[in-house]
Amino acid sequence: MRPPVSFPVVLGVAWGVMLAVPIGRRARRVVTVERANTLGSRSVATSVPSRAWTRLRARVDAGQQHLRAGVVGRVVGSLIARRRAHEDDAAHARELPVVIDLLGVAVGAGCTPYLAVEVAARWSPPAIAVRLDAVLRACALGVSFDVALDDAACATPVLRPLSDALLASNRLGAPVGPVLARLAAEERTALRRHAEAHARRVPVRLLFPLVFLVLPAFVLLTVVPGLAAGLGRL
Repeated sequence: MRPPVSFPVVLGVAWGVMLAVPIGRRARRVVTVERANTLGSRSVATSVPSRAWTRLRARVDAGQQHLRAGVVGRVVGSLIARRRAHEDDAAHARELPVVIDLLGVAVGAGCTPYLAVEVAARWSPPAIAVRLDAVLRACALGVSFDVALDDAACATPVLRPLSDALLASNRLGAPVGPVLARLAAEERTALRRHAEAHARRVPVRLLFPLVFLVLPAFVLLTVVPGLAAGLGRL
């Protein structure tokens, strides 16, 4: 006599439900947004000729069909893009204190903010060095240093405090060395707090493999064979 439903089947169904629920919710939100855009386009129907509106409606229907076919791909793509953006922000945050120290050394040696950025772009870690190189290329093409720094800060929000300090020094001639030292200390403190928070989350994350991997494996290797042997003797 065998049990009606095996434990691996139940575990597989549970895993499938856990993976399908967040994807289904995000797909529903994407479909809702697309429907809202479609309703907004319908509001202009009165001002569009009938033939043009028919062609527009056909394009909208084709777009909806394409949306239904590729909604899972869009959800997965958005998740991957969000993951990459989070990794880029984390890399910038890790490299920022070193870059601030390089700028502080260059300013202390008598460099202007532009020359300090040029020195930092040469010796900085790769992630932020790319942003500083973009600032220098923009300046070489005729963009002012202030605008180039502001554009870099908009593209990488982590650089906003550093950009504001350099802009204040470039516009007003204020000493930027003490400000850079304070920013470096603040960034290192933030990194230390983030590391401590991540370390506190590790035990919680270990609960998932413990509950869904280790304990089921223990049950399958110890309890299920004995239970199957006992039921086989009946």
